[in-house]
Amino acid sequence: MLLSGRTLALPSAPACAWTGALIWAGVVVAGHLLGASVVAHDRLVHISSPPLVGVVDVRVDPGLLPAVALAAAALRWALPLAARLRWGALLVATWTAGAAWAVALSASSGLDAIAAPLGTRYEYLAVVPLVESPSSFLAGFVDALPSYATHVQGHPPGMVLVLWLLDGAGLGGAQAAAAVVIAGGALAAPAALVALRAAAGEGWARRAAPFVAFTPAAVWIATSADALFAGVAAAGLALTALALHAVQTRRALALGLAAGVLLGAGLMLSYGIAPLGAIVLSLAIARRAWRPLLAVAAGVAGVFAAFAAAGFWWPDGLAATSALYYEGVAARRPYAAFLLISLAAFALAVGPAAAAGATRLRDRRGLAAGRRGARVARGR
Repeated sequence: MLLSGRTLALPSAPACAWTGALIWAGVVVAGHLLGASVVAHDRLVHISSPPLVGVVDVRVDPGLLPAVALAAAALRWALPLAARLRWGALLVATWTAGAAWAVALSASSGLDAIAAPLGTRYEYLAVVPLVESPSSFLAGFVDALPSYATHVQGHPPGMVLVLWLLDGAGLGGAQAAAAVVIAGGALAAPAALVALRAAAGEGWARRAAPFVAFTPAAVWIATSADALFAGVAAAGLALTALALHAVQTRRALALGLAAGVLLGAGLMLSYGIAPLGAIVLSLAIARRAWRPLLAVAAGVAGVFAAFAAAGFWWPDGLAATSALYYEGVAARRPYAAFLLISLAAFALAVGPAAAAGATRLRDRRGLAAGRRGARVARGR
């Protein structure tokens, strides 16, 4: 592959990648069997297709043709295009392909199916009419939590505020919400490439592009609000990686602050984003980049301070959500069993390619070569 007059070789896949794929399959099968056993004893745990909640609905009809055509095109052209496109064009193409893939899969059940998941009484939109003002909503959020829709009970107030703002701009309803969710969820793919390029080199990022664009997680991107949360968090991690690898101190601090603001916003969308702090910390330790890490922390703290000033204290929200969860379905779900079941669900979402790629994390020589290639490309 030519880049700025130099050859940039894509790394080849080693035999050990099969080991990762086999481990992935083992985790999925184990999660399914354990989940089936749990369901057999108590169907009210609400996992109809272990390790997933949804119901299996096998169909073969003309609605699948766009998704099949897109998949066939990806098999034929995705890797060559990933090798040849300019970097900026590759990021745009990855985002576009990811969004199109998610929409094509969801629309296989009809166009109405794209926005339908966001319009139920369990979703965030059901609470939007209750918001008189952001300040009053945030101040009373924790106390009113038991009266809110199920998904609102399980999350911080950020998503409701996003939808309230859309509604105020004349973009209310499930269709506009779906567009925002899909666009934000698809952003996770190019964000992952930016982070990988900064950490390991452009060759690795280009090789990964088709797999992050056509991820199995597409079935959640269109349409679950969790997709938007993932996109915001991924963008924050991408900026973090750029900050930690930046040469100029001012640029590193600016990128770190922006990363912190995005990650802080993500934490106001989902409590589940908190463990991603371990990734930020591990990257900073590996790079010994303490100043950018402090900038990231400052950005997160700024978001927390703004929400606290408006009346919402994140730890109180987490405690209230935990209490409601353990009073509800969690009382029927064995904790240890659901650790494996949840891991199996996560494995299905990321797909076998991610498991195979994870085996390369120990290939320090390859990563070092990738970083050298990235520095050469940037220098040109």
